[in-house]
Amino acid sequence: MANSVGANSMGGERLHALDAVRGGALMLGVLFHACLPFLLGPQLWIVRDDASTELTVAFYVLHVFRMTVFFLLAGFFARMLLERRGVGGFIKNRLARIATPLAMFWPIVFTVIVAVLIWVSVRANGGEAPSGEPPPSPLTVEAWPLTHLWFLYVLLIFYAVALALRGLVVLVDRSGALRARIVDPVVKFIAGPAAVMFLALPVFAALYFAPSWMAYFGIPTPDTGLVPNPTALICYGVAFGFGWLVNRQVSILESWAKHWLSNLSLGVFCTVVCLMMLGVEPVLAPAERGFDTMLYAALYALGVWGWTLGIIGGAVRLLKRESEAVRYVADASYWIYIVHIPVLLVMQALVQPLDLPWSARYPMTVGISFAIMFVSYDLLVRYSWLGAILNGRKVRPGKAKREPQLAAAE
Repeated sequence: MANSVGANSMGGERLHALDAVRGGALMLGVLFHACLPFLLGPQLWIVRDDASTELTVAFYVLHVFRMTVFFLLAGFFARMLLERRGVGGFIKNRLARIATPLAMFWPIVFTVIVAVLIWVSVRANGGEAPSGEPPPSPLTVEAWPLTHLWFLYVLLIFYAVALALRGLVVLVDRSGALRARIVDPVVKFIAGPAAVMFLALPVFAALYFAPSWMAYFGIPTPDTGLVPNPTALICYGVAFGFGWLVNRQVSILESWAKHWLSNLSLGVFCTVVCLMMLGVEPVLAPAERGFDTMLYAALYALGVWGWTLGIIGGAVRLLKRESEAVRYVADASYWIYIVHIPVLLVMQALVQPLDLPWSARYPMTVGISFAIMFVSYDLLVRYSWLGAILNGRKVRPGKAKREPQLAAAE
């Protein structure tokens, strides 16, 4: 197995590093959503707990980069899978691994969310159902609650667009000469030392010109409605598309590895300045367009890509060898992310009445939730038909040879 990422190398430590980062981005989603009951300001989550400045800052920071990292790597691995499986195999794989889990788990997740909402409301009302509550909103195209599974829905959109664009490009450039002479050099230039600035430009424009943009919450999450908001499509679409193009020249990752610390430092600096500009407490009012908002949007966009390239470059630089433990966690991360909201909600509702500080309730909620999800993954998912859908068929140790590297791309 190769020890470096060359232009013609897809294996080796670097691929393991990228797979680990993608899994880590999903795992951070558990910590991110576990912060919601503890945010300063008005209640934004089903369960309300004691406010915590520390967890509010953690919520803000995690939202800056988490999904951008995920979508860049999703685009990278998507093209890798397409090159190995072909169009037909790619479509079949994505329908099984992305569309099927979305269809299977959305009804379950939504039902649990509604059930916990009713439970918390009844408990807060002394054990009786609140009277005079407005009826629930109908499930329409505009108001469809995708919940945290929106990322699967958006991935399907990106896959469809990528395949359509690739088909057009192949028609125009059958030999691939134009891509090699024009596209690849441009991508390599953009991905160079000034990559953070180049990639931040479309994010800055999408944020600043977004109608009713709530600056504190950065890239607006497309979790409601079957037509995702344009700002999220642009910001995450740029990440997905760029990851797809970088896969044509994997040696670009070496450049990011060299500059990982400076990129990460830039991301941290911009995030700190953004927090200083707005304050720690969430601001729910839309930002007014002007110089301050323009500066904030620019710094936020630079922060998004500083964190993203710093984290990926750091993984490529520092994760030198494959780790069985890291690989296991990366495999489990898909299952854990899918089920974590229902598990967290139940735990948050159970822990909230306890006479403990937030510094005890938060780790208790997270720790027990992770224990439940890891145990369920190992006992019920990893070697079952469900695990075959999510991560590909796996056999218990000692019963088969090691799985091929392609599993990392799936």
